[in-house]
Amino acid sequence: MPLRIRTLLAAAILLLPASFAVAQEEPEVDCNNAVAQMDLNICAHRDYAQADEELNAAYKKAMEATQKMDADYKDMGEQYVGAVDALKRAQRSWIGYRDGQCELAGFEARGGSMEPMLVSGCLADLTRKRTAELKSVYETED
Repeated sequence: MPLRIRTLLAAAILLLPASFAVAQEEPEVDCNNAVAQMDLNICAHRDYAQADEELNAAYKKAMEATQKMDADYKDMGEQYVGAVDALKRAQRSWIGYRDGQCELAGFEARGGSMEPMLVSGCLADLTRKRTAELKSVYETED
């Protein structure tokens, strides 16, 4: 293969990831004034993404708290240890519940343009509720 063709192919391959990144960028949407269904779907997804970030931060803190619990209880005997495992099991179970419940919520508009908004709204709502539950693991009332 001539050098020129190899150079062009290499350049095309290098540009592919950049073109995919541009194609996947989310359009600019003013979520305070969204009216079109596509914009409402985008805004609902953004809301869920923000709630998910907060959940991940709360889970990390809850994990740290349960690790401390296990360390504190270890002196009392191995039968008192297990907070970390309980948190992991609870979170895995919650994820399954969340996904199924929000899929069900989407059936209100199954196949319609509103379905993604309903699913994202459900995901955001349940995620915020779970975040509050996780915070109760490491926050104490004064």
